[in-house]
Amino acid sequence: MPEPIDVARSIAELASDALATNITVLDIGKLSVIADMFVVCSADNSRQLRAVQEDVTEGLLEHGIRPLRVEGTSETGWILLDYGDVVVHLFTEDQRQFYRLEDLWSEAPRLLVIQ
Repeated sequence: MPEPIDVARSIAELASDALATNITVLDIGKLSVIADMFVVCSADNSRQLRAVQEDVTEGLLEHGIRPLRVEGTSETGWILLDYGDVVVHLFTEDQRQFYRLEDLWSEAPRLLVIQ
């Protein structure tokens, strides 16, 4: 298994290629035992959110990396992809502003930001 930072960077690139916006990689390893990295992304609507999920999932599958768990749906505006050490949060912009994960994890270093 690749290092969590490498998986997180790959996810960020795949999400960017799928036209996700405001992509942020947070290093939460020293703040939590649940994961080492969060990747937080936005999509314009539920259809694009589903497309980002599919592209990220399929892109990582090509390297033999499967999610341990997937929660949420594009219709709810928040999809969580759990890759163990890396957790991906895919949001519509409204849901992202509502949950404000970056504010909740404000002490976590931002390793990568793609607008």
